[in-house]
Amino acid sequence: MLEHGGRLRLAAQRHGIPLSDWLDLSTGVAPYHPDLPTITSDAWARLPEPDDGLDAAAQQYYGARAVLPLAGSQAAIQALPRLRGPARVGVVSPCYAEHAEAWRREGHRLVELCEASVPKALDRLDVLVVVNPNNPTGRLIGTEQLLQWHAQLAAYGGWLVVDEAFMDCTPQHSLAAHSHLPGLVVLRSFGKFFGLAGARLGFALAHGGLLRALEELLGPWPIGGPTRWLGSTLLADDEGQQRQRLRLNEEGARLAALLVGQGLPSAGGCALFQTVCDTDAVQLHEHLARAGILTRLFMPLGLRFGLPGEESGWARLEQALQHYREQRE
Repeated sequence: MLEHGGRLRLAAQRHGIPLSDWLDLSTGVAPYHPDLPTITSDAWARLPEPDDGLDAAAQQYYGARAVLPLAGSQAAIQALPRLRGPARVGVVSPCYAEHAEAWRREGHRLVELCEASVPKALDRLDVLVVVNPNNPTGRLIGTEQLLQWHAQLAAYGGWLVVDEAFMDCTPQHSLAAHSHLPGLVVLRSFGKFFGLAGARLGFALAHGGLLRALEELLGPWPIGGPTRWLGSTLLADDEGQQRQRLRLNEEGARLAALLVGQGLPSAGGCALFQTVCDTDAVQLHEHLARAGILTRLFMPLGLRFGLPGEESGWARLEQALQHYREQRE
């Protein structure tokens, strides 16, 4: 398995720091969540039913004609390569490494591309995978550009797969409204924006035929009843979403300013994370870990920081970065 953020217990064991003393900035998940609804006893006791309102709430929230709930968008990342025969697949990199690994694992021919090389490569591809906003750079590719790439691929039966796991704070850039087009697949994450990664909920947005094939492959009841109830409620809560989006956008800008103020050059980011370029990224990662602050190392690019959440966390991060800066001077 590939490495991921959030392996807090492993870090605690390695550094001999109690689990409760850590500040986890490694995941890019919102450090707070909207008020949680009371989950009914039926959600726990009965098998999940597809007409419980989750699909309708997600369609309204994303502005999509059809959705398929998933056990996190990771489920679709692993399953989509099994829905095509041997294919030539391009992945715009660097990005979330599970995409390339999933297509490679199923025997497809894979090429990792930079964004600038995509136009020349499209006529040699069956599938193009894009993470938008990119993880870990935060780079946003414009809607019109993506739709042009999609049209070129779809003309001969190809797919454009767009992972929008970090799109919720910038919904105006989403391709969700176009996801009914044949050959376009949009993946969305629930847990990152809503701060509820443990719910394991995500969505695939695509035309009906592809969603039916994906649903058949994944099998019945991929989402538990309590998670479906939670998702239905929060996806319909417009006011809660607005508060969450406003706070995340403000704190994303605050994090970027804090890092720049500590002399750490930015490689980009979004509301939920910032990535810095530093020639001593490994040393900075270890320095912070010794202070009980876990970050996500993306080599050779640099270090990704999530949001601290509480004011004590902001102060702790600033102090640790200041100490690191003083050591280097």
